[in-house]
Amino acid sequence: MKNLTKLSAIALAGSVMMTSAKAVEIEVGYAYSSLFDVTMERLIPEFNKAHPDITVKFRATYENYEDGTNTILREAVAGDLPDVTFQGLNRQAILVEKGIAKSLEPFIAKEADFAKDGYHQAMLDLGTFNGEVYGLPYSVSLPVGYYNMDNLRAAGITELPTTWDEVIAACKTLMADGHKTPMWWGWSVTGNWFFQALMWSQGEPILKDGKVNFDGAAGLAALEQMKKLFRECDMPNLSAGDAGVPFNSGEVSMYFWSTSAVGAIERAKGDFELKTGKYPGMGKPPISLPAGGNSVMMVSTGSDEEVAAAWKFVKFATSGIGAALVAETTGYIPPNKAANDLLTDFYAQNPNKYTAVEQSGLLADWIAYPGDNGLAITQVLYDGMESIVTGDSNDMEALQEELVEEVSDLLP
Repeated sequence: MKNLTKLSAIALAGSVMMTSAKAVEIEVGYAYSSLFDVTMERLIPEFNKAHPDITVKFRATYENYEDGTNTILREAVAGDLPDVTFQGLNRQAILVEKGIAKSLEPFIAKEADFAKDGYHQAMLDLGTFNGEVYGLPYSVSLPVGYYNMDNLRAAGITELPTTWDEVIAACKTLMADGHKTPMWWGWSVTGNWFFQALMWSQGEPILKDGKVNFDGAAGLAALEQMKKLFRECDMPNLSAGDAGVPFNSGEVSMYFWSTSAVGAIERAKGDFELKTGKYPGMGKPPISLPAGGNSVMMVSTGSDEEVAAAWKFVKFATSGIGAALVAETTGYIPPNKAANDLLTDFYAQNPNKYTAVEQSGLLADWIAYPGDNGLAITQVLYDGMESIVTGDSNDMEALQEELVEEVSDLLP
């Protein structure tokens, strides 16, 4: 038996060596393990069927999009870049500006049938810089509401709120019914996304022509809206990573977050009816909402063979098959028409994952802060919002003035 085992081991080693000699290995990095691990587990077998000569090796998962960008910037300096990286839609520009990301135009030009999957133009534009595509949209999200319908109905609430005033009214009803923590609102989401959502709800970007645009009435209204929500709904200060836990357990009844988490919440929630709803507006339906999510970028410094393999992975991941898998396992909006065609029956059976698709006509830019201080600006605004949550800031005009000054100083 020992000799047989040894012979089997030698034979297996030989098989592995032969496979390794033929296969091209590429390295890939992506963020949010809790969201995308399940997606990748389904994507890779499909990719392997189409490309058995390519081996995909995943690097350590980025904690969030800021971490993903910082990691790539460090790896570029160290000369240790992966071949493919999934980057937040609002973090692509810096990798283009620094010459780290490869233009995909030469690869697209060689594809006779590239347009067959029908990438939505608005989504393709998110990864286009100076007329050239650098990032193909992989997953696109919008903010939505998650509701514990059992808790809401028990408190006498039968209609989902459509405005933040209605959310606050629901909070008061829930608290009167004994719910200590009725609501959590995702202020801490990556890239100041929810601050931008309040701005875009009013039809205003957070920056305009490279300058601060939250210094006027829209910016003050956004800060005042946050304060009112946090105070009147008695919202605790939870990190983005911890916020979903009390909702899944049934403690929190209304949870405002990215549609990306639908799949994860469905897998983790307790025994209650979950329903998603369109994102509430400030007195009326939102005019626009920022497109969250990520794109696939090529940053390979490897051989021609590795670069070619990386392109095959990028193309497959964003194809109809790849995009459909993202929608099925998460809640993201597919970036192309081919995926939508594959998902007609799926959405009919999974309406919670269709809510964001219904809002897709509201897609607006997730504004990137230009220059080398983009990540620092993100942190300044994050700290400002947290000061509202903790109660350290009560005068929103003073906070607005402070944030405008700090961000303006950091902009190029």
